[in-house]
Amino acid sequence: MSSWLEQVLEFLPDGNLYLALIALIAFCESIPLVGLAVPGSTLIVLAGYLVVHGKGSLLSVILVSSLGAGSGDLFAYWLGARLGQPLLHSKWGRKKRSARLRAASFLQSHGGKSLFYARFFGPIRGTVPFVAGITQMDPKKFIAATVISAILWGLAYPGIGYLGGESWQEASSLSSRFGLLISLALVVSLFHLWLKRKSKS
Repeated sequence: MSSWLEQVLEFLPDGNLYLALIALIAFCESIPLVGLAVPGSTLIVLAGYLVVHGKGSLLSVILVSSLGAGSGDLFAYWLGARLGQPLLHSKWGRKKRSARLRAASFLQSHGGKSLFYARFFGPIRGTVPFVAGITQMDPKKFIAATVISAILWGLAYPGIGYLGGESWQEASSLSSRFGLLISLALVVSLFHLWLKRKSKS
């Protein structure tokens, strides 16, 4: 076992406290601004990798990762709904009224897809649920999309780390390739949306 891995295992807490830490990481990554400073996906891949080395069970890591991710999205939505009205009536909000209307229209038409891609795309992970709250996206649709995307995210990233097996380099490589695949799917979806709009105009 490499020295850095021994140090990580020695530093981390055990049992339920360790699982709570994983859930907190997944939760924080979904919060606007906070999520930009938390490398949640990388840390959750690491948690899956550590399972191979005897740290926790894969099932428990998947469960708490999914729970933390879903809870974070719900909290971001609540923040948007709670802070949305004061923000919209501020001087900044009045200036951005047209952008808000476009965002509301987009989320109404593509809310599920937006939330799914945001969950797997770091820079907008915490922003889309927050905007969904501001624009008052249908809570039932939001919850359904959040639950599905959080479960898939909770399966994917610990699973990638676990599949990396004995090599952290392999786990990192798998994570990078998965990220590229998601980015490619996002580009294809946006291009398809652009073609549809162009054909209607």
